[in-house]
Amino acid sequence: MTRIAFLRHGPTDWNAQSRIQGREDVGLSVEGLRLMESLRLPAPFDAARVFTSPLSRARATAQAIMAPQPHEAEDSLIEMDWGQWSGETVGALRERLGDAFLENEARGLDFRAEGGESPRDVMARLSGFARKAAHLQEPVLAITHKGVIRAALAMGTGWDMKGRAPVKLAWRALHVFDARNDGSLKLVEANVMLKAAAAP
Repeated sequence: MTRIAFLRHGPTDWNAQSRIQGREDVGLSVEGLRLMESLRLPAPFDAARVFTSPLSRARATAQAIMAPQPHEAEDSLIEMDWGQWSGETVGALRERLGDAFLENEARGLDFRAEGGESPRDVMARLSGFARKAAHLQEPVLAITHKGVIRAALAMGTGWDMKGRAPVKLAWRALHVFDARNDGSLKLVEANVMLKAAAAP
């Protein structure tokens, strides 16, 4: 068993516009990069083994918050695929698709964008990452995406995504889980806040 902390990447221009990013390789905004450079991780994750989504916004976050510590790209940490809905806003989708979108949302773990993945699909690949992490016997930091962290929360608490999450997640914080050899996750602590970087 290994303790693993998930961290969402820093802000992007698409985040500011409430646009769905999915697999689009949108980089950090100027403000997002500055924000991540101003933050540091609490122990023991300041010296953890670092894995990131292969998307540039996650890799740039690792470089900003962990430099010069190395990090490894991990395909299973890539954001949920939103298919043909990438670049849209949820509000626009609800307006255009009406009841069909609401019915899709009500499926919880089986919600699926047109041509994309479901949260259940994300959980399946996260299980493989949890098995890998469980054998490392050292703290792990996973820099990833909102959709992936929500899937981890579902795995770690039994939440079916039909209704409110059992914990309200802050997005500038670590969410800590135990990763087990069978590929399961158990929530240990949500919303472990980052620290301000020391002044040079």
